[in-house]
Amino acid sequence: MMQKKQRMNLREALPLAGITVSTFIFCTSEFMPVALLTDIALSFSVTESQAGMLISVYAWMVMLLSLPLMIAASRIGFRRLFLIIVALFAFGQLLSSLATSYFMLMAARIVVACAHAIFWSIAPPMAVRVVSEDHRHMALGMVVMGESVALIAGLPLGRVIGLALGWRMTFACVAIITVIIFIYLYFVLPIIPATKPFSVRRLPVLFKTKTLRSLYLFVGVMMTAYYMCYSYIEPYLLQSVGLEEQTVTVVIAFFGVAGILGSVLFSKIYARQRVKFLCGCLLGLVTAFFVLFISQEFLIGVLGACVVLGMGSTAMNAALQSEVIRYSSLDDQAVATSIFSAIFNFGIGSGSALGGVVTSCVSVGSIGAAAGALGLVAFLYCVIVLIPRLRIART
Repeated sequence: MMQKKQRMNLREALPLAGITVSTFIFCTSEFMPVALLTDIALSFSVTESQAGMLISVYAWMVMLLSLPLMIAASRIGFRRLFLIIVALFAFGQLLSSLATSYFMLMAARIVVACAHAIFWSIAPPMAVRVVSEDHRHMALGMVVMGESVALIAGLPLGRVIGLALGWRMTFACVAIITVIIFIYLYFVLPIIPATKPFSVRRLPVLFKTKTLRSLYLFVGVMMTAYYMCYSYIEPYLLQSVGLEEQTVTVVIAFFGVAGILGSVLFSKIYARQRVKFLCGCLLGLVTAFFVLFISQEFLIGVLGACVVLGMGSTAMNAALQSEVIRYSSLDDQAVATSIFSAIFNFGIGSGSALGGVVTSCVSVGSIGAAAGALGLVAFLYCVIVLIPRLRIART
């Protein structure tokens, strides 16, 4: 007879809630320019493609800094390190709100990227370490849900504040909220000892795991495809679909609503059907890309595609992070996750840059077709290479 799982106690729930809310605010900040792209471009008299580089450069800095910063910080206890990066994040948001030029805003975003580079390296491992083993999948699902809620409430709310009071006020509000989160975390985060300091000489050992290598390559290609589309969803909805400003805000919120459903499905299904779950997410995403391309005059089709994109991306992100943790040792999890974060952000930056090229050279309405084509490449790689390796049980 199976033992009934014990309910999560307050000692586990309070720090997990803090990590989840931190994820919400970090993700709100990361993708804030997506919801404010047009206003930022107008404010500094730059094109939407140039404004989109705020997303690309941010992501590339996270990519470049994730591994070296995590290795440098591997001697610091997780609690202390988490508080440091939250404080740095708040400082970067304050600088963003005070930016008086495009390049000053870019510099402020790089400060935020330094905090973000370490955040995604330790947030998932921290979430699974503050709870018991029975609740680890739920904990990881909660972290991913923070990202989904950012899409539901964070980005639309940021957009509303930006339209009403200016985009600088949006960044200022994020800074204030982050200070409140810092105070909460200071009192509820338990002491989590640092793992064994990571040496660069152990990197080749980490990369000897074929499954990790396959996961990393897949993440780079698929995230490039996804963010080629998602980074320009606001101008796509405004220009190609012809929606009003307020309606665009609602549609962007659809991503987050669907994302919560995706995180719930991950918590309920993934542990029992790992491979089928991942394949289903991937197939849904590739289909939704092409639907965006062919359904520009049909709002129902566009909304349906947005729901699938929000649900599929959130669920797949959680599944991929879980696989990275599964195939890395306890001492290597933070660094393995930092590599995942670096490659994930490579995909964000590359996708945003390629989406800008498609937007400038073809049209913003073609981003779905371009993303779908690259998504098909990722799908073939997943079926031929990644899935057979994931089917092999870890010994």
